[in-house]
Amino acid sequence: MVYNSKPLRTKEQINDVLFYLRRTKHPERDTFLFLIGINTGLRCSDIVKLKIGTLRQLPQPVIVEQKTGKKRILYLNEMVPVVERYIEGKEDDEWAFPSMYDKNTHITRDNVYRLFHRIDKQLGHIGFTTHTMRRTFGYWYYKRTKNIYFLMQLFNHSNEEITKRYIGLTDEELGQSLEGFKLGFQ
Repeated sequence: MVYNSKPLRTKEQINDVLFYLRRTKHPERDTFLFLIGINTGLRCSDIVKLKIGTLRQLPQPVIVEQKTGKKRILYLNEMVPVVERYIEGKEDDEWAFPSMYDKNTHITRDNVYRLFHRIDKQLGHIGFTTHTMRRTFGYWYYKRTKNIYFLMQLFNHSNEEITKRYIGLTDEELGQSLEGFKLGFQ
């Protein structure tokens, strides 16, 4: 369930999430999972199924998205040092995000959801869910490039309006367009 999922719109919010992730039972795994999410825009269901061997194909590993069945290049150019540190000493056939109960399986999307739900409570219910990673990537990508078309392609959305709504842009644009708007006042 998405509930009230929102992008992290400030670097402070991102740092707050990282603060809590670094204090979990598996800080390295949980922090890296979040960093992959906000830097690639992958769905959580695709992130949890990554293998070390896939990540080793730097700087641009290729995956097949679970939901769409389409190939997707992960542009990890800026993350190469972080990825290299994380995969160092690990075998290609290992899960990048192993379960804490069974190293032969990966953490589930539901477990990530529960972890993020606990962090969301600690942050005062800001709408932090598994979808937040993807929405955050989209929000910051658009903020930096203003290229909704490329973002739409990355997300495999059918039109720009869906993408704008997904990253929370519509509400923000509406609010900004009304700043300073007043009629009949001196």
